[in-house]
Amino acid sequence: MKAMILAAGEGTRLRPLTAGVPKPMLPVAGRPALEYTVEWLQHHGIREIVINLHHHPETVIRHFGDGSAFGVSIEYSIEERILGTAGGTKRRASVFDRSFVVVYGDVLTDLDLSALVGYHSTRASIFHLTMSLYRVPDPGRCGVALLDVEGRVTSFVEKPSGGEFPSDLASAGVLVLDPEILSYVPEGLFWDYGHDLFPVLLQGGIPIYGWPLPNDAYLVDFGTPDNYKRAQTEWPTTRAHKFLREPAQ
Repeated sequence: MKAMILAAGEGTRLRPLTAGVPKPMLPVAGRPALEYTVEWLQHHGIREIVINLHHHPETVIRHFGDGSAFGVSIEYSIEERILGTAGGTKRRASVFDRSFVVVYGDVLTDLDLSALVGYHSTRASIFHLTMSLYRVPDPGRCGVALLDVEGRVTSFVEKPSGGEFPSDLASAGVLVLDPEILSYVPEGLFWDYGHDLFPVLLQGGIPIYGWPLPNDAYLVDFGTPDNYKRAQTEWPTTRAHKFLREPAQ
């Protein structure tokens, strides 16, 4: 299985920390955050990774090289103009010939990726997308999904307003896609998963499934100053921080 790590953003909310470094390369517990993501993927058997880059790409390339030091193979997709989360994935669509994982570069998690992939593979649809979901206290700051009894997403609202929210289940920034899904993303345009692709899929009747994280899973989007501070204190206590240096079974 292959994975795409989305790391092209400029990290404007974390400036000045990100003025000269990509957000995923900010240190957490003494190591670049992106190291944890690469090793987490490797731990779950994913050895082929594509990383899209835009802001100071040389920092990532110099650190990871071809990925062999981390037990993986890494290709880079350098975007002169940022294409968005879905648009950046579409740019490398030819790489993905079967179901693959997409991970947002500002997410730190110890969720059981193998279980998420297994859930995706059991859905009966010919092709579909599965998003991991976690419960949030303030849904107005996130993309929120409503599920039916079979786990299929019936609606998705990006940062809902008005004080009334259809759900407290927010996109966790880890997706599993069948490659056919990328045919719904236009070539060469800025496209976002939450703002653009998910609504198009739902309107067209293309199945999206939701996989809520178990209660013992950890996830933080460290893209804001408060969450970056949280990650510094919480991440060292997670399962992922403890097992990532161990070889995958």
